[in-house]
Amino acid sequence: MSFYRRLDTAWANSDSMLCVGLDPDIARLPTAMRGSVDAIEKFCKSIIDATGDLVCAFKPQIAYFAAVGAEKQLENICDYIRAQFPNVVLILDAKRGDIGDTASLYAREAFARYGADAVTVNPYLGTDSLEPFLTTPGKGTIILCRTSNAGSSEFQSLEVNGEPVYMRVARTAASKWRAIGECALVVGATYPDELARVRAIVGDMPILVPGVGAQGGDIDAVVRAGAYKTSDGARRGLIINSSRAILYASDGADFDVAARNVAVATRDAINQGIKNNQN
Repeated sequence: MSFYRRLDTAWANSDSMLCVGLDPDIARLPTAMRGSVDAIEKFCKSIIDATGDLVCAFKPQIAYFAAVGAEKQLENICDYIRAQFPNVVLILDAKRGDIGDTASLYAREAFARYGADAVTVNPYLGTDSLEPFLTTPGKGTIILCRTSNAGSSEFQSLEVNGEPVYMRVARTAASKWRAIGECALVVGATYPDELARVRAIVGDMPILVPGVGAQGGDIDAVVRAGAYKTSDGARRGLIINSSRAILYASDGADFDVAARNVAVATRDAINQGIKNNQN
């Protein structure tokens, strides 16, 4: 099944555009697990079990695993997601960007080693650096466009021939990269006006939206700016990620229950945003 089709199925089955980011910082794990690399797998699996029926996607961030030598735990977690929640999209957040054989190896890492449905990539090196990802059958390439961090404007808002770089990325994705393979874009929740401009360029292309929850992005504004209306009247098109607000909702033994409660509230806020913006 193609990435786009898997995502459409996930949106429909879950009635949700929520994505839970798996960023297991061992210094912030529940008190009984804190500081333990071995606890990462148990923690993430508990979060997955608590939220899997509420989400369209899970997004493990590879740095939180690789930095502490927990790549095997990441493999096990990815296997677990595919086995226990096969209709949920698995996004590897790796932000890869390189050329030639190196890019091909990064693509193999994401899609063969970890079995991801999609991977985040950096377009700075140009089309040839994206091709190994874009040309992998059935997989998605999620390209950084307008990121949510405070310093993103330093380069992404620079104008080239009267147009900001992030809009040039969006136009290239819509006109060139989508012709090569199934792609999506990353646009931060903290910039809803820019999100609306990107949506106007890319049509029904999926957009991964980090920045709600701990980063303070406004969910209603995100839905209004970024969701599109399908032929049957549904609102779709967004993968709205929340990580820390859900993962670290409690540092006690009830961490999984607390995570579910925040995930429910976030999903409901997204769906309320859809209702608020039906027209």
